[in-house]
Amino acid sequence: MNVFFEESGSFKAGSVLSRQGDAFQVELPGGRRAKVRAKDVLIEFEKPAASELMQEADTAAQQIDLDFLWECAPSDEFAYTALAEEYFGTAYGPVERAALVLRLHGSPVYFRRKGRGQYQRAPEEQLKMALASLERKRQQALVQVQYEEELKAGKLPEAFAGKVLGLLTRPDKNAIEYKAMEAAAGARGVSPARLMLDCGGIASPRALHEARFLAEFFPHGTGFPPVTVGALPDDLPRADVEAFSIDDVTTTEIDDAFSVEHLSDGRVRIGVHIAAPALGIVRGDAVDAIARARLSTVYMPGDKITMLPDDVVDVFTLKEGDYRPALSLYIIVNRDTQEIVANETRAELVFVKNNLRHNTLDELVTEETLAAGTGDYPHKDDIAVLWPLAQALFEKRQLARAGYGLKREVQRNTDYNFYVEGEHVSITPRRRGSPLDLIVSELAILANSTWGAFLHDHTVPGIYRSQRGFGAPGPKRTRMQTTAAPHEGLGVPQYAWSTSPLRRYVDLVNQWQLLACVQHGVTAKLAAPFKPKDADLYAVVQGFDDTYTAYADYQRRMEYFWCLRWLAQEQKKQVVASVVKGDLVRLEEIPLLLHVPGLGVHARGTRVLLDVMSLDELTIEASVRLLNVLDAPTVTSGDAPEEEDEAESGDTLIDAEDATAETEAEALAEADGATADAGGEAAGGNGNDSEEGRAS
Repeated sequence: MNVFFEESGSFKAGSVLSRQGDAFQVELPGGRRAKVRAKDVLIEFEKPAASELMQEADTAAQQIDLDFLWECAPSDEFAYTALAEEYFGTAYGPVERAALVLRLHGSPVYFRRKGRGQYQRAPEEQLKMALASLERKRQQALVQVQYEEELKAGKLPEAFAGKVLGLLTRPDKNAIEYKAMEAAAGARGVSPARLMLDCGGIASPRALHEARFLAEFFPHGTGFPPVTVGALPDDLPRADVEAFSIDDVTTTEIDDAFSVEHLSDGRVRIGVHIAAPALGIVRGDAVDAIARARLSTVYMPGDKITMLPDDVVDVFTLKEGDYRPALSLYIIVNRDTQEIVANETRAELVFVKNNLRHNTLDELVTEETLAAGTGDYPHKDDIAVLWPLAQALFEKRQLARAGYGLKREVQRNTDYNFYVEGEHVSITPRRRGSPLDLIVSELAILANSTWGAFLHDHTVPGIYRSQRGFGAPGPKRTRMQTTAAPHEGLGVPQYAWSTSPLRRYVDLVNQWQLLACVQHGVTAKLAAPFKPKDADLYAVVQGFDDTYTAYADYQRRMEYFWCLRWLAQEQKKQVVASVVKGDLVRLEEIPLLLHVPGLGVHARGTRVLLDVMSLDELTIEASVRLLNVLDAPTVTSGDAPEEEDEAESGDTLIDAEDATAETEAEALAEADGATADAGGEAAGGNGNDSEEGRAS
């Protein structure tokens, strides 16, 4: 005897070897033996053989008309045997019965299982809806196959127009376009992004890189909702000074300006004037919500995404020709010793007379012209006063660095600015460490350090950057915190970012806190927007740190991309580079670090000629090989430590829009501090600390 039974949701047939009570010992066609309970047996039969029954039943099941079967079935729950009589009549046997069970069980759209051998047909409306859904899926499958064939042939289907960047950044993985793209890419052995580029779905790799960043950090777009800036205080005094700023020609968010006033006793009063959006933006208002969501201006070669709307920036930027709201730090300086004898902080309106630009002044203002007193340019006398002060401030910081066990900051000679027009890029060298750079950076560092102490003295929390080694070997890690602590890399006792409130949210937060100190004095702790141990302030620190790092990573990635574009654009088949360390080299014409497989062992600074084998803008990778060694440097014992420091501090790529002297100085000092004891782990600009100059 044979039985047809259900086991683990599937149906089988086998020969009965024995029976004990309600249990059968059954041998399946493959030789496996199983114990089957009587309640699981649906059919007992003599012929055909078990294996033949399953084959014949499978074939017969496919021939059963489901629509007719559904019509034959009663609306109530039924046993399959009752439906067998209705469908087959009296002429049916084990094969037909088994076929009916298989057909019923395999058609959940038409019939619902209610128990062993028990079923109920689906309601008519639900059946129609389910069948319509199946038909849609069938049609979609046909369309998907058509899409796949077109993509494999290198043609972009019309339905993909306007959807490609979305498919590559934030796709609906259930969409047939996505499934077709994945299948076609797999068939061609390439990534979906490469497939879309080959098919013309994306205009260029640049478009994809930008879209991925925007999808993650600006999913709702980079535009701003309409906002209104709060009114400025009516009682802001007008400062009796004429200030000037020093920025790149493309800078629109002008945060800082300077003034010089000669006092009757021969001393000078120098003003560091910082744009004061905190006078019109209130914590928790609409503008604050925008700034807190973005946390920083995003910089990339040729473009930027501002933290604040343009109309808000226009209110507070230190644009020339008018009185502008500012938070001013005034210092009294003894010109004979360049010693600071007093300082004062005020909230006021400052008249900005000129916005000076590096591209017109850098060639005129040099160490030589300053020493000789030659040249003709705006604010010449003021710059002549600021230059020796900046030098003295720099030397004071170097002494402090030495006290922390650090060497002097090593000024690299060249920076690079990126100017992008369409898909064309110009990369131009710019001298680093010019007198104007030093003036701007040292006065900004002085303001950040002085205001950090100002907050600390009033017991008002702020957001500080600290870098401490605690005398232990290894890198000095830079961190953000809400209490004052030394920044050993910069050589200052505390450092609170406060001089870029139009571009960094932490600077805006610190400016709110500083204004509380200026306006309320000893009661500032009670009036400040953020109180001690405010959980929201900690949240700002954490959120800013993560976002700022991500923005910096994107800027660095796009700088790398444009370096590769420049190599392709200029048809550079061979390039000259100098060895940094190991197989890492730095190109001479552009700020690009590359690994050269099989470079061999060469002294740092050795110039080599490289063959450019391939450039991939999509993956942002370059492949080069060594052609020959051009020359090796002559290194004296006195020069070695400086070169080692330079290599260890890594390369910081600064876009023209972001090339503030302050951020360059911070990046260099922090990188030097982080690598002083680290054995060069940051070589190549890959360390986190060297990112400080990327998105400030």
